[in-house]
Amino acid sequence: MSVYLDASVLVSMFVIDPLSARAAAVLARVRDTLIVSDLGGVEFVSALSSRVRMKLLTAREARTAVANFDAWLASTPQYTLMTPQDIVACDAYLRRFDLPLRAPDGFHIAITSRMGASMLSFDKQLTAAAKKLGLPVV
Repeated sequence: MSVYLDASVLVSMFVIDPLSARAAAVLARVRDTLIVSDLGGVEFVSALSSRVRMKLLTAREARTAVANFDAWLASTPQYTLMTPQDIVACDAYLRRFDLPLRAPDGFHIAITSRMGASMLSFDKQLTAAAKKLGLPVV
């Protein structure tokens, strides 16, 4: 089965943070195809931009992380674009009202489901919602 990576994992892969060791350990065990979406990539860059504004990263460090991400993305994972089907699925998840989801999290779940993948995320609310919806979580 493939494994979908959300932005929380991507950030920890390319920037040293408290979850970097966990990301490395989990990914070292994964033998399946890794999947990254355009949404995950955008959220990754947004997270780096936020860290630059908060002075947790320099702009140079962020540019290096983005360059490393782009190089990895070109050679390692399967890349997928969001689809209209993902919008419809996300809307359905958000309309349930029993899931503590923000729209981006709903999109990550929709993409993971469409790809027939497991989800790898360090976001506890996202993983709880994914499990509640029957998605396998790494």
